[in-house]
Amino acid sequence: MTSDDSSAIAPHADLIVVGAGIVGLAHAWHAVLRGMSVIVIERDERAVGASIRNFGHLCATAQSGLALEYAMDARETWLQAGAVAGIPVRTDGTVVLARTQAEADVLEEFHALRDDAVRMLTPAEAARLAGFDSPGLVAGAHLPLDLRVDSPDAIPALAAAIAERGADLRYGENVLEISGGLVRTNRREYTAETVVLAVGHDVDRHYPELAAEAGVQRCRLRMMEIEAPSGMTVAPGVFTGTSLLRYDGFASTDSAQRVRAELAESAPELLENTVNLMFTQRANGRIVIGDTHHYDTTLTPFEAEEVDELLLDQFRLLFGVPDLTVLRRWRGVYASAPTGPFLMASPEPGVVVASVTSGIGMTTGFGLARAVLDELVSSRQAHTAA
Repeated sequence: MTSDDSSAIAPHADLIVVGAGIVGLAHAWHAVLRGMSVIVIERDERAVGASIRNFGHLCATAQSGLALEYAMDARETWLQAGAVAGIPVRTDGTVVLARTQAEADVLEEFHALRDDAVRMLTPAEAARLAGFDSPGLVAGAHLPLDLRVDSPDAIPALAAAIAERGADLRYGENVLEISGGLVRTNRREYTAETVVLAVGHDVDRHYPELAAEAGVQRCRLRMMEIEAPSGMTVAPGVFTGTSLLRYDGFASTDSAQRVRAELAESAPELLENTVNLMFTQRANGRIVIGDTHHYDTTLTPFEAEEVDELLLDQFRLLFGVPDLTVLRRWRGVYASAPTGPFLMASPEPGVVVASVTSGIGMTTGFGLARAVLDELVSSRQAHTAA
């Protein structure tokens, strides 16, 4: 259900969610399932941000701590929501390709920590699972619990399923003011028992002091869509050695420091651009490759061609091909903060800020949302009891 009603009476809901990316929709999903009335307000006419500009890779296994807890919770919700909303959720997992002994050692160490969540592979097994024989392959690992969706299709389908369950989704409305339970947009005013602000990196547009205190910045990344070399088919998501430095589950192993030292000597440009060399394949056969990471509060509008060429060079080596055909390129932007992968705060009564301050919103968003709503219910019960 959508509406641009401009009558004098302010629409009221148990919960107003500002932002219709994955984190906002995750809050709306859990809320409607709990029987709450929900209004979702989104400034754009459709989701066009980080939630559709990603790999669609739900990399639960490689997380640690609270992120692992939220990711495993989100994994179950994706399977349930996918079945309800008609979202194809791939259960092929992730294959990690190790091309040096140090990378293989990280996988062995990680396997020892996670047991059945990690299956070690010989080079031949890794190549067979990946769907191609990468030059110089030393070992591999399969992370069977990881999932995958096609984000540009999954997000609209999830939004439609939430609307079908009674939520009021209002697109094309820009929130100008949040004050307790009052939300004022460029169209009208709304009221709610609770407002959840789920706008990712744009939290500083509403609560600049909170964003500054948490150190929220914008991370820009480069991604591309290419033709599959030789028409290859790759069922799982694919990680490489750089991924072992990107995700805490891997990066916290002792062996990860050897991987970093190797890259510092052999390919320092990968560290300088914080490259996570990984890819997934869409249902139409196209392969999504990436990505680089650069951080600032205000991002430069200019992109250096050498950064794209760095990615393409690395993927030519990975695939063992002389050339690749690029079909689309884009910039992703998401929130990043040194205080951890999540920002959860209540800057004023009746308002909760919920952001994933790392690149794992698709992986953990449902888990974060459940935790926020659990806390809201608990606080309300405690207040009623008092």
